[in-house]
Amino acid sequence: MIDSRRCPACGASNSCSLADPHTATQACWCYGVSIAPEVLQALPAELRDKACLCPRCARVEAQLQAARSTPSG
Repeated sequence: MIDSRRCPACGASNSCSLADPHTATQACWCYGVSIAPEVLQALPAELRDKACLCPRCARVEAQLQAARSTPSG
């Protein structure tokens, strides 16, 4: 069984807000980034669309850093 709180590629916490009952009403961090299709295709078919990748495996850390440093307003 796949743990929706874990990255299907490396097993680390994926920080998915939807997988945590305490934050399930908030959008997941992955909604605000663009994950390259080849990253998703590299996962075995049985692991796709079951749980979020972690930011490191999704290769989106730079996008998340930029979003954090951009003032909202």
